[in-house]
Amino acid sequence: MPSGDVPPRNAFERFYNGIFSLWDTPVTWFREKVVAPNRKQYYWYHRQLPRVPEIDQCYTDDLMCKFEANEQYKRDRDVDTRILQILIRRRDDCYIYESPNTEKCKKLHEDFREAELNWFIKYGDLGPHVTVVNDVL
Repeated sequence: MPSGDVPPRNAFERFYNGIFSLWDTPVTWFREKVVAPNRKQYYWYHRQLPRVPEIDQCYTDDLMCKFEANEQYKRDRDVDTRILQILIRRRDDCYIYESPNTEKCKKLHEDFREAELNWFIKYGDLGPHVTVVNDVL
């Protein structure tokens, strides 16, 4: 395998690099010119799951619908909690970086307070292990 800037040390290495280049050059060209431009960029962390019916749209005997609604509720709660954690981290990092003058952090602090209030309105008095049925009732 050729190693870039290092020149070959002997005839065998030169021969090996030549054979390797016979195979590698067309494959690399094909991948860079044909495959890569036509491939859609996929970011795994931008995965969007389809929404399922809410618990009030499920029939009383439809257990699968209730299960899916409960999983959707847990996923929504987890996303809201993680957003709140990100806002906490941003606010704390700003306070650490900008201290003792924290006027620049006022917007981050207000955003965090608003998100915290909204999270508490939605999930605050429910407890850690709650189902969507308990939440609706």
